[in-house]
Amino acid sequence: MVQKVLIANRGEIALRVHRACKELGLSTVAVHSTADANALHVRLADESVCIGPPAPKDSYLNIPAIISAAEITNADAIHPGYGFLSENARFADIVHAHNIVFIGPKAEHIRVMGDKIAAKAAMKAAGVPLVPGSDGPVSTLEEAKAAANEIGFPVLVKAAAGGGGRGMKVAPTADDLAEAWSTARAESLAAFGDDSVYLEKYLTTPRHIEIQVIADSFGNVAQLGERDCSLQRRHQKVLEEALSPVLDNEARARIGEIARKAVADIGYLGAGTIEFLWENGEFYFIEMNTRIQVEHPITEQVTRIDLVREQINVGAGAELSFRQEDVTFRGHAIECRINAENPLDFRPSPGEITFFHAPGGPGVRFDSAVYSGYSIPPYYDSMIGKLIVFGETRDHCIARLRRALSELAIAGVETTTPLFVDLLDEPDFQAGDYHIHWLENWLASKT
Repeated sequence: MVQKVLIANRGEIALRVHRACKELGLSTVAVHSTADANALHVRLADESVCIGPPAPKDSYLNIPAIISAAEITNADAIHPGYGFLSENARFADIVHAHNIVFIGPKAEHIRVMGDKIAAKAAMKAAGVPLVPGSDGPVSTLEEAKAAANEIGFPVLVKAAAGGGGRGMKVAPTADDLAEAWSTARAESLAAFGDDSVYLEKYLTTPRHIEIQVIADSFGNVAQLGERDCSLQRRHQKVLEEALSPVLDNEARARIGEIARKAVADIGYLGAGTIEFLWENGEFYFIEMNTRIQVEHPITEQVTRIDLVREQINVGAGAELSFRQEDVTFRGHAIECRINAENPLDFRPSPGEITFFHAPGGPGVRFDSAVYSGYSIPPYYDSMIGKLIVFGETRDHCIARLRRALSELAIAGVETTTPLFVDLLDEPDFQAGDYHIHWLENWLASKT
């Protein structure tokens, strides 16, 4: 039985996990870099341990320091949050080797799903539809040309070990392939230490739709519907919706069951997300994220299921508190990622928050770890918080979001709040008529 959870992360997700633990009656340990000594999750946790200097490689990616922190505080579980070590199979193995519960998937599934080529093979075997692409890595330009000719241009060259948009290059025509292939390999090697790349058909106007899944160790598996994450900049999600405005109930049920069955087939444990591109009524698997997602709160809003609580419970060996037939959807939810960035050119804006006021009222949630007087360090992700709004209908949700944005006040640093204020007035957004390239095209039109 888990009694004390070490939270191997920082920022709003560390605070989110802390709150779920306290509601479950569990003690918490916060680990932090020297730059995060005054962070809110550090202040609220039952215990805290400094694990190194500001650089992530010396602190939040420092496995020996994190394991040592768990041992000296007698923590019997580690929750990795998202990012950092959350999808590091070696970390999961080391946690288990020290007889500590890893609140996440089995290391074997992190390992398989972290390799995009292996993940595609596993999903194909489970009957999940794939984007047309190469059967495996393309190690020479000649192999890349042969695969591209078979797939048909345009093609996307992707890092096999990639994520976050790194190691991805589009080749619109055969003349562009050599540069895209070499650049993607170089980026992949620099970012992931692996220059393996593969090719996929480049879809021109797809939606990015992901299915939330969760499974326990007793064979119970559930899918909690989809999130539409199509509003992106440089492959980074900016705004997400649940449920998607383009799917009907039939398509929703079909793709949800495909995802649920695939997770059951591989014996998955914990929370995860199966991500698809959707175009012209067809779904194509792109990857699986073996962790809780930044945008999980909008699924919580429309299902009324606490995903982090369930994740902790199943990680500790308990059953899911619900079954698939218990999952119902109500209303609509939208999440805006509020970043400390210039809203026009997205330059980071670290510094002290001199005044902070979170919006409130019915259907409004602001997940954040900042406060007045808090200094945003320059070493990490620039996200200040997530504004999550629920409405009975999508129009109601948009109206409520507009009101919530008008209440949000953050002084001392620049934020992306004005971006969302403008976005809500766009007819395409109001109609739900957008795709993964729409936001970048819209931003380009405004400069």
